[in-house]
Amino acid sequence: MAQRAAIVTGASSGIGLAIARMLGEEGYALTVAARRPEKLSEAADGLRAVGYEVQDVAAALSEEDAVKQVVQAHRDRYGRLDVLVNNAGVGIGAPVAEIQTKRLDMQLDVNLRTIVLFYRECVELLRAAAREHGTAQVVNTASISGKRGQPWLSVYSATKAGVVGWTEAMNKELATEGVKSCALCPAFVDTPMTDFAKAGGVSPEAMITTEDIAESVRLLLKVSGPCLIPEIIFERIGDAL
Repeated sequence: MAQRAAIVTGASSGIGLAIARMLGEEGYALTVAARRPEKLSEAADGLRAVGYEVQDVAAALSEEDAVKQVVQAHRDRYGRLDVLVNNAGVGIGAPVAEIQTKRLDMQLDVNLRTIVLFYRECVELLRAAAREHGTAQVVNTASISGKRGQPWLSVYSATKAGVVGWTEAMNKELATEGVKSCALCPAFVDTPMTDFAKAGGVSPEAMITTEDIAESVRLLLKVSGPCLIPEIIFERIGDAL
């Protein structure tokens, strides 16, 4: 039985894969989940190739049954959950007059509703880990646009503001039991999701790296039990503070 175990969603690339790699370095057994089976399998194989214990579960995480499937697979294999990383997300830009209902619902479902469902399905495992070790950690990937709403990305901004608010509520509800939550709020990170910004002239070299985000999560694992970090904001040099 693994001494520590984690679930990471949206783990086939970018921020999720970087966090999964860091957790593997720290000795966590991993369940990684994402929508596209081939891409997820390739990412999981890469993690296994360097010696990490990994199972991959391909699932459309906007669906309630898929969330349950991921959590059940994790429970069956590892029997414990010390870290939950809610990283799966989608951003679709549009001016307000052109917002499509299908794309609106997709962002609400993946970016916010899925996080609520993962908490519901995982909370007893997290509470058990906190009772055993003093703390369990949940990481919710939000965005700087959840702190300062952005035009054209208005729906995405609203969902990420919801993630920040949900994280605050979960700390008030669960932190005294040792289950701590942190919302990560980065500006542009060099991932495929920011290709639109690169096309608009923001170079990858001027962006935050996925390793920056992963190292912030490593910090969350290292702080003492009484120390709660509810939110981390990552600004880019040159952006308005």
